[in-house]
Amino acid sequence: MILIAVLAYNAVVFGAITTSHDPAAVLAQSFPVKVFSGDLWKISLGDCLLALSLLLLFVETVKAGRTSHREILNHALSVLTFVAALVEFIVLKGFGTSTFFLITAMCLFDVVAGYTISIVAAKRDIAIPPLDGG
Repeated sequence: MILIAVLAYNAVVFGAITTSHDPAAVLAQSFPVKVFSGDLWKISLGDCLLALSLLLLFVETVKAGRTSHREILNHALSVLTFVAALVEFIVLKGFGTSTFFLITAMCLFDVVAGYTISIVAAKRDIAIPPLDGG
């Protein structure tokens, strides 16, 4: 699921590059929202991508508690997503931003949390009989 956020960022950056716009300027575009206190909250496209990433990370974390063969494949895809995002962050122009760094960090969190939660859930599912005193 976190791959959706990585792909959305890719769409923004590659879309900005193909239309001769600066990717950082596209990510900084904001729209104002008036909050109840009367303040004007300026939400940028980068902020929206981070909020989407956090939502998807939550879904991934909840799904990690399942123990099935499908979840093993999901963990492998999470690793591939993290590696791809890390390579993009390090190598590609337009990806060296704080927004994409945080999305990449969420990919890493997804990998570590997924494996950790799966291991804990698997230990819980394995019934080990208690040792008797004799």
